[in-house]
Amino acid sequence: QVQLVESGGGSVQAGGFLKLSCEHSGYDFNSCALAWYRQAPGKERELVSAILSDNTATYADSVKGRFTVSHDKAKNTLYLQMSSVKTEDTAVYYCAAHYGEPLCTYAYWGQGTQVTVSS
Repeated sequence: QVQLVESGGGSVQAGGFLKLSCEHSGYDFNSCALAWYRQAPGKERELVSAILSDNTATYADSVKGRFTVSHDKAKNTLYLQMSSVKTEDTAVYYCAAHYGEPLCTYAYWGQGTQVTVSS
């Protein structure tokens, strides 16, 4: 059984820093990506960043240069370092573990963690 548990959300002022964590269990991080998504009120869920097991990472244009995704294999934990945050980064952030080769279109989801950025 795959479980994903996010932590690290909270309130931060614009320009500040926050680090999210997602501890996963029961998931074979091999061919498909681990990813961070977010959903702001009234908006659709969007991909923030994804990482492959070889540490290849991708980012949404809106966070490129400000956010950094990483993975600690020993701790089975995915991270998202958020710096220079903006009010528009306010959202519920979800960790996702993709599966279903070769397209990896399916995903296990965490419960989400709220990030609120104030001006």
